[in-house]
Amino acid sequence: MWLPVAIFLGACALIIVIRLAMGPTTPDRLVALDTLNTIIVVSMVILGMAFKEVIYVDVAIVYALLSFITTLFIAKYIEKGKF
Repeated sequence: MWLPVAIFLGACALIIVIRLAMGPTTPDRLVALDTLNTIIVVSMVILGMAFKEVIYVDVAIVYALLSFITTLFIAKYIEKGKF
């Protein structure tokens, strides 16, 4: 039941990686990276549901928090005009 969802998320991740490589500006690449991180978090939660393991959800929560903080730091760095 979760296999079609995994295939769909994999296809979305591939499209996002292409956008990450082709992004014309740094903010475009940052948005693509943040979206990819969201897809990874969703994938971890789906894996946790599929295998009935809570550890995947715990790791997804920590990864989402670190991803959010990293995105904020990168956005602040870009805003200062260093790029």
